[in-house]
Amino acid sequence: MHRTTPGVERAVAAARARGAEPPALAHYALALLEEDEGRPAVLLERAGLNVRETRARLEALTEWPAPPEGALFDAARAWSIAHRHDPEFLTDALLLAVLNANAQFRAACAAVGLEREALERVLIGPREPDPVATDAEGAAFQMPDATAETDAARALDANFNRAREAARVLEDYCRFACDDRFLTEQVKALRHGLAAAAQRVPARVLLATRDTLNDVGTTATAGGEYERASPLHVATVNAKRLQEALRSLEEFGKLFGPELGRELEALRYRAYTLERAILTGSSARERLREARLYVLLTRAQCAGTLDWTIAEAARGGATVFQLREKNLPDRELLDLARRVRKCTRDAGALFIVNDRPDVARLCDADGVHVGQDDATVKDARRIVGPHALVGVSTHALEQVRAAVLDGADYIGIGPTFPSKTKAFDEFPGLAFVREACAETALPAFALGGISASNVAQVVAAGARRVAVSAAVCGAPDPEQAARLLRAALPD
Repeated sequence: MHRTTPGVERAVAAARARGAEPPALAHYALALLEEDEGRPAVLLERAGLNVRETRARLEALTEWPAPPEGALFDAARAWSIAHRHDPEFLTDALLLAVLNANAQFRAACAAVGLEREALERVLIGPREPDPVATDAEGAAFQMPDATAETDAARALDANFNRAREAARVLEDYCRFACDDRFLTEQVKALRHGLAAAAQRVPARVLLATRDTLNDVGTTATAGGEYERASPLHVATVNAKRLQEALRSLEEFGKLFGPELGRELEALRYRAYTLERAILTGSSARERLREARLYVLLTRAQCAGTLDWTIAEAARGGATVFQLREKNLPDRELLDLARRVRKCTRDAGALFIVNDRPDVARLCDADGVHVGQDDATVKDARRIVGPHALVGVSTHALEQVRAAVLDGADYIGIGPTFPSKTKAFDEFPGLAFVREACAETALPAFALGGISASNVAQVVAAGARRVAVSAAVCGAPDPEQAARLLRAALPD
């Protein structure tokens, strides 16, 4: 029976879901690279490869069917035993097994830059022979001696306590300062993961080695340790404390077995993601604190010129404008975006470009908005930079959760009603607005067919912000139309 990790199980399921029987070797490789922060993706980045480009190239290499899964698992297990002295293999070992399963596939991958040997060098580097293991199959984990066990257990005990305490502080911040259900649950899950990891070390070992009264660290303090400026500052400090404790746990935990080290490593990576989500969300809430009415600009929908529409709508209370022109040549789109940038700056409003992070950056927009089929938050952020806003359209609760963890600054939720601007096959409607607003405190703009006649229903569903197009742009008096909508939205 092979001992597989959750990451391996997810990748195998994703490869099977692609429909081929049997799956192609490329399907396994693509599935292993789906998680941006997973080990295979990190491995590629360390090897100097672009994950997105590599995925695109792999899509064309589906002519080589994979051998039975058992054969891939055997190869991954053998590699893990040989290089990690552990029969439980990870996703990076499975990727190496996939790349080595067929000589022609291996050559085709190497031709597009995905060389198994290069990836393996990144993983293991130049290795000296292991004096403990006489042969790979017979390699066994060695427990530390009594003194080393005591020293390591003291470090584990202190850092399990420190990590759980920091996680509880973050959970309370998400719960009481942010009123964010999703992030509260995510931090709670991490805290429970810590408790489960701690159970790999007998409680009697941790308690027996605890010596708080004689711990030299209890009297060591650093400047600013007792100073906190705000709840956000508390969260920031404790996010770092959690990561530091997890790193110490991971290193000392390896003395008690590779399983504990891997488990703590996974929790540390999860802590990084949660830190980004928590702090990005807090920053976005502050930056969009006054943003309630968001206007989508398309020239064909406007009753007047764009500059007049922006100025009038801003006087009526609109504070965010998005340029949404799908069919213009690049040069014309950029010229238009620069004019809109000037108008929004004159009006004291934020300016967002739809779909095009490159145009957003070139015209000095405040941000970019992407859909589910557009650039990812990660790719958009690489272009517009860390200070620009990145918004994401969401149509289901799972997309909302993904946007939060991906580091989006705000989300669009909808479509709520049929729209004159964009055609949709399905309408999540008010039920989705209700679900999304209850799930996350990330700034969320309900969109799709919203007007003065139905905005009260949207507010009743929990929305505090809306995005509109025809309701303002197509109105003969954009200022009055914006004023009526803004008056219906809570402060």
